[in-house]
Amino acid sequence: MISSLPYRLGVGLVIINSQSKIFTGRRLDSSRAWQMPQGGIDDNEIPIEAAYREMGEETGIEKCKVALIKQSKLWYRYDLPKEIQGKFWGGKFRGQSQKWFLFKFIGVDSDINIETKEPEFADWRWSIKSDMLDSIVPFKKSLYQAVLKDFEIDL
Repeated sequence: MISSLPYRLGVGLVIINSQSKIFTGRRLDSSRAWQMPQGGIDDNEIPIEAAYREMGEETGIEKCKVALIKQSKLWYRYDLPKEIQGKFWGGKFRGQSQKWFLFKFIGVDSDINIETKEPEFADWRWSIKSDMLDSIVPFKKSLYQAVLKDFEIDL
């Protein structure tokens, strides 16, 4: 039963630029799925450390190129759809429980490099809120809306 599986602990990153647009990346494994950077928390790692690590691994953005604005008080959860649940994390988890962080990008676009050691994104862009929400996978949409509301992002 999928419902008896635990949630994988992870972090999510809302990275906004000086025009208050949101960093979004198009997943390598999908031609249409865009998302904000996110990933798992390693053993003995605290969430903020995971956030900076994931940022580097997925976007190439260094810690000195962002300013932490806020972190969510809540842990947000999402369930993977049943048809793809077995394809992620060895089928051991039903979804993720994530701590989210809001960062202000203080670098320049050339500081972003998605061609990292283990790339996750095929492309990236700065998006307005409505475009980002229209381009993400449906099962993450309510989570993204809740996180943006929590961070008072109304672009």
